[in-house]
Amino acid sequence: MPWNSQGGGPWGGGGGQGPWGGRPGGPPQPPDLEELLRRSQEKVKSLFPGGAPGGGAVGRKGVVIVALGALVLWLASGFYVVQPEEVGVELRFGRLKPDLSQPGLNYHLPSPIETVITPQVTRVNRIEIGFRSAGNQTQGARPVSARDVADEALILTGDENIVDINFVVLWKIGDAAQYLFNVRDPESTVKAAAESVMREIIGQRPILEVTTEGRRQIEGQAREQLQLLMNDYGAGILIDEVQLQKADPPGEVIDAFRDVQRAQADRERAQNEAEAYQNDIIPRARGEAERLLQDAEAYKQEVVARANGEAQRFSSVLAEYAKAQDVTARRLYLETMETVLRDRNKVIIDGSAGNGVVPYLPLPELERRARMQQQAAPTTGEEVQQ
Repeated sequence: MPWNSQGGGPWGGGGGQGPWGGRPGGPPQPPDLEELLRRSQEKVKSLFPGGAPGGGAVGRKGVVIVALGALVLWLASGFYVVQPEEVGVELRFGRLKPDLSQPGLNYHLPSPIETVITPQVTRVNRIEIGFRSAGNQTQGARPVSARDVADEALILTGDENIVDINFVVLWKIGDAAQYLFNVRDPESTVKAAAESVMREIIGQRPILEVTTEGRRQIEGQAREQLQLLMNDYGAGILIDEVQLQKADPPGEVIDAFRDVQRAQADRERAQNEAEAYQNDIIPRARGEAERLLQDAEAYKQEVVARANGEAQRFSSVLAEYAKAQDVTARRLYLETMETVLRDRNKVIIDGSAGNGVVPYLPLPELERRARMQQQAAPTTGEEVQQ
């Protein structure tokens, strides 16, 4: 070892002593503080040309002042400022301290005893998957000048189609300690996890749902699953939002896909029109059938009732005929003639009329004149009163 060499080793001791004046084989001896201070003063004196001015006492005083000044500067280096969007994470000899520093002026023991890291915990970070924008945008729609990344954008759907998807993940630091010490590359971790989650979700859905009405549901499900994955990793990352910027078929087949969509829309429209016609005509036909059944039932009841009535009337007439045949036959004859001649013009001719008497009686004409006189009588009476 170096203190075993000739000349007493680096500390000038003789006789094979150790660095603190002890024997190599013996127990360690405590250092001589006065000797160390004297040697330090001598080294400081050697820095001045011609030695320290004013003698040894003044030199020792200057050394003490320089040492105190250096100590003050070293202690003052422990002050640090945490900005409003940051938190301070303090490390003591590389070990994490449990308390975080809040925004404002704070203090820690100077380096190398303690160090501090101040990550920005309120800044919203943006990760683009499937495309790369030309500028640094924090949020919003896909820029026009964006460059597509096919390896990330093309995803297989549940019905074995390929969809071109661009989406953005907005995230920020939720737990500064976990963010700093549990994950080596947080941004790459979020990007890989987000791409994996999106491929899993898209792989369970048909392409029509992905490109049309299912986009909002996909965004919400992707955010929830990605947050659960970050929690499992202990990454200390909070997922704010997952935004789908584009969800279309690949450019090579987009025209054919749109033709298919139009055909499917026409098919759905024709089906809706057919169902509307069916819903209109079937109830109407059922109502008409029900009406016919009710009319037939009513006619049946009417015919049966009329037949029963005729049969009862015939039975009663037959009973009366058996009691008085002449009277009953005459009554039947008169009733029949009344029914036959009820709506006919009737003229009665008296064959025995003579002496200038008109031998017929125009009953319809007489009835008409009588009605006209009855209608004119009230008018004439009013005129006479006036």
